[in-house]
Amino acid sequence: GQLVQSGGGLVQPGGSLRLSCTASERFFYMYNMAWFRQAPGKEREFVAAIIWSGGVTRYADSVKGRFTISRDNAKNTVYLQMNSLKPEDTAIYYCAAVVSWGLPVRRSDYDSWGQGTQVTVSS
Repeated sequence: GQLVQSGGGLVQPGGSLRLSCTASERFFYMYNMAWFRQAPGKEREFVAAIIWSGGVTRYADSVKGRFTISRDNAKNTVYLQMNSLKPEDTAIYYCAAVVSWGLPVRRSDYDSWGQGTQVTVSS
């Protein structure tokens, strides 16, 4: 299925943004969802993941306590609420999806990707 992202943009340090990712997949509720990000010149890295039911989440240490991943299966949408943003959070953010037994955090474990959205944290 297709993943379409929205949100992002330019925000000052300490500010907040919310990213959304909506799936066209009929069986969205079966998919584990995640957010990754890629800064210029760096590898794409894991940010957060949420299990199909929403009952389990995982976060990269760098965003714990600042970012929250959530999902609304009735809307086929996963969200990433980003608070207390820092300049080092600047990157292109990607949502990803996979049907799996566990809740993976490796890029290679996900097989569907959104188009990416730019987040820039700067004063």
